[in-house]
Amino acid sequence: LSDTSVMIAEGEVLELTNDQDPTINEDIYLKVIKYKTASLFSAACEVGAKVTSSSKEKIGALRTFGSNFGISFQLIDDAIDYSSSSLTLGKNIGDDFKEGKVTLPIILAYLRSNNNEKKFWIKTIEHLNQDKNDLKTAVEIINKYNCIEDTIERAKHFANIAKDSLGVFQDTIHKKNLINLVNSGLSRLS
Repeated sequence: LSDTSVMIAEGEVLELTNDQDPTINEDIYLKVIKYKTASLFSAACEVGAKVTSSSKEKIGALRTFGSNFGISFQLIDDAIDYSSSSLTLGKNIGDDFKEGKVTLPIILAYLRSNNNEKKFWIKTIEHLNQDKNDLKTAVEIINKYNCIEDTIERAKHFANIAKDSLGVFQDTIHKKNLINLVNSGLSRLS
């Protein structure tokens, strides 16, 4: 748990270092997610196995499960912010945008944008110079380049890794519940 606390702190520093920078690449963003969300999910899954003196194989499987589930969960959360209503999300759509928070949909949109659209991202995300219609424009650009769909595809990839990591366990209600948990994480956009 102390190692996880260190990783979360390092992730926070990495995120702050790249704050409001739409030009960061996907690898940096995934590293932030791994340090923050994934390490927390991983520790939560691993600690229970360690306390029960499970085998190294099962401890490792739960660590892998938690890490990949955490990445998938965060990516879906990123997609929700640009594709959901406040009823589904529990917060206002576009909160990440308004804060200049760079998430995968923004990274993908910036990389795929033309020169005028890139200027828009610099103005609204890097300089936080936003007008009342800028969120609508951001969502239009994100949708134009299928950034939500691609974020969801990446989330599904990590969700599948999480579910596959449970292959070392017998088919029990507990395994089924973990798989259902991953599936429910993916279905938050539905």
